[in-house]
Amino acid sequence: MSPKKTTLKPAKAISKPAPLPNDPRAARGVANWKEAAQWLRQRGIEDIECITPDLAGVPRGKMMPTSKFTSNTSLALPSAIYRHTISGEYPDETESFRYEPRDSDLKLVPDLSTLSVVPWETDPTAQVICDIVNSNGEEVSYTPRNLLKRIMGLYADRGWKPVVAPEIEFYLVAMNDDPDYPLHPPKGRSGRSILGGQGYSIAGINEFDELIDDVYHFSEKQGLEIDTLIHEEGPAQLEINLRHGNPIELADQVFLFKRTIREAALKHDIYATFMAKPMQGQPGSAMHIHQSVVDIETGKNVFSNPDGSASREFFHFIGGMQKYVPSALAMLAPYVNSYRRLAPEMSCPVNNAWGYDNRTTAFRVPVSDPQARRVENRLPSSDANPYLALAASLASGLLGIMKEIEPTAPTEDAANEGSIDLPRGLLEAVALLEDEPAFEEVFGKEFIGLYAGVKRGEFETFMQVISPWEREFLLLNV
Repeated sequence: MSPKKTTLKPAKAISKPAPLPNDPRAARGVANWKEAAQWLRQRGIEDIECITPDLAGVPRGKMMPTSKFTSNTSLALPSAIYRHTISGEYPDETESFRYEPRDSDLKLVPDLSTLSVVPWETDPTAQVICDIVNSNGEEVSYTPRNLLKRIMGLYADRGWKPVVAPEIEFYLVAMNDDPDYPLHPPKGRSGRSILGGQGYSIAGINEFDELIDDVYHFSEKQGLEIDTLIHEEGPAQLEINLRHGNPIELADQVFLFKRTIREAALKHDIYATFMAKPMQGQPGSAMHIHQSVVDIETGKNVFSNPDGSASREFFHFIGGMQKYVPSALAMLAPYVNSYRRLAPEMSCPVNNAWGYDNRTTAFRVPVSDPQARRVENRLPSSDANPYLALAASLASGLLGIMKEIEPTAPTEDAANEGSIDLPRGLLEAVALLEDEPAFEEVFGKEFIGLYAGVKRGEFETFMQVISPWEREFLLLNV
């Protein structure tokens, strides 16, 4: 697929009705640069952060005075930021992983629909999420936000749009400045560390009510909407559910929510972590993704026939998930630590089965009316880049529809008994990503080569570290 042309002018927001007084939409987004200048002036904003997600989902960008931002200043970042590992190292080149010879600039194009305040800063500060183009104004296909847009474009070509609703789990942990020591839960308002087994416990949430109040306050200031918040099974493990909507907007929200939750926790001398498996013997943290597809013209759910029964597209979507998600797992479980979560008997599916209201399957179909028929992907971990996880999941389902892949029969009983049907480690997952020919048509060859090179580089960095297990069992025994 040839790169899509665009101009270097900042992207305009999707047209929206004017916000009413006290409407939360007023906190987020404007339609054009004139409105942006007014929005910044009304709030007395002094600085603005122009940010974009790298391959890990880490915010990268530049901060500048508001006056410089509104003067149409050209913003640029080196292309190398998409070629380094999570530890900041640069892998060796291979046949498919190459550096841009000149390390040329990439241009940041602010998406003004994402403009919002940064509520934890002491000085009045705003933030805006940016897209990435090259010096010719072409979208850079391997950047996470553009990759998700590419997948949405494939749906739009068929007259459809996907709808998603992420659920993000995370842990609160006591501050720990020495990585050699295990993490442990923080003390709550009772003065004691919270224990596990607190699933859906209101008392468990109330242990951190002031921190959670700050999460809600920070979110409201940014125009971010939380649907529900619960305590999960792990000690001080929480889950935030977001309202369903456009995948780009929801990926943006997860991107900002992670930052927001970390900042709220730091305010209370606590760490918030989205590691997939931060504590040994405790459940891992997932980012479950609910997915449906609607017809752009009619708004009808493509997964349901007019009589309310499940459509062929619904079953083919599931078939595509079963066939392709295991090969895309490196985008859903992107680190060595991610595969510690994907273990039997740890409240996490380790299969590619599907079933009706069956939480032991990788792909669960919740009970719903026909218009809300959807598929929940329970494999992604919370450490995943939300743009890449959504792109991988939606692309897998779409490939199933395009190739009319039939699913297996739905699993009626527990699906986690028996062998593990997924890659058991990062290198195996990366190899499957590279070996799936259908992925070139949806993700592009350049992205696959770049992503695989970075992941292999991270694995080699990990292999340089000697673990406590090795010192305990090998030091004097072998």
